[in-house]
Amino acid sequence: MNRRTRVALLLALGGLLSGCGSAPVEGDAPSTGNKPFWRAEFDGAAAVRPSEKFWNTEIGNRDAEGWGNNELQYYTDDAANSALDGSGHLVISARPSPAGSKLPCHTRKHCPWTSARLTTEGKVALTRGRVEVRAKIPTGTGLLPAIWMLGDNGVEWPGQGEIDICEVVGGEPRTVYGTAHGPTYYNEKGMGGSTTLPADASRAFHTYAVDKRPHRITWSVDGEPYFTLTPSKLPAKRDWVFEQDMHLLLNVAVGGDWPGPPDASTPAPARMTVDYVRFYGEGKA
Repeated sequence: MNRRTRVALLLALGGLLSGCGSAPVEGDAPSTGNKPFWRAEFDGAAAVRPSEKFWNTEIGNRDAEGWGNNELQYYTDDAANSALDGSGHLVISARPSPAGSKLPCHTRKHCPWTSARLTTEGKVALTRGRVEVRAKIPTGTGLLPAIWMLGDNGVEWPGQGEIDICEVVGGEPRTVYGTAHGPTYYNEKGMGGSTTLPADASRAFHTYAVDKRPHRITWSVDGEPYFTLTPSKLPAKRDWVFEQDMHLLLNVAVGGDWPGPPDASTPAPARMTVDYVRFYGEGKA
């Protein structure tokens, strides 16, 4: 979700414990038969923010290009925008900005929306294996919720490497996009595919996953793979940048180049409800 304008070309390219602050725990992984090396189950009292031991909260609306996409939200660390719900979930909420808040915005004088952007950068990362996120994704005009990863190689984006595990854009409530971005394939040239859900993404929980193996990345929803990327599909094999640690990001963006502006039909608040995050394989936590 860094500085890119998505278009329909993507279709042609391929079709906690964390809330309690406790140590990571193990549990069975029905999809793999293995145990996760890190998991966030979001058990805890309502209105408690996710643990800083595992999660960073990014603040603001970037000076340059509104988080890269001319977006309209101001990210906060307020519990109204990201907190546990007391029923085992993390909820990220995009909301109209409070009256008189005057939050600075790149695209206009004041941001009309607030939201949250949580990351595990510097705290938890996947080297190789599988990441699963079970979530209910908000849908509606002008929304762009995302579950994604960025590389920890210290290189400026897009050389940093990005894996979008799940994006559901604006007025396409049943379409899930999975995309990779790298040195020569980014913005509308991102390499990815999509799949169609049986109903709007906001109607039910689904498990969005990526298997990140040596020289192979596979996207799936509810255990059904829908796109695989290998170096041979890139403009140049040397531009494969995914053999590295990558951290997770969760956010709900509003407006911007891809989804367009919200309107009177846009849900407010628009909530991403995350049941769990689980990392299998090798990484750091």
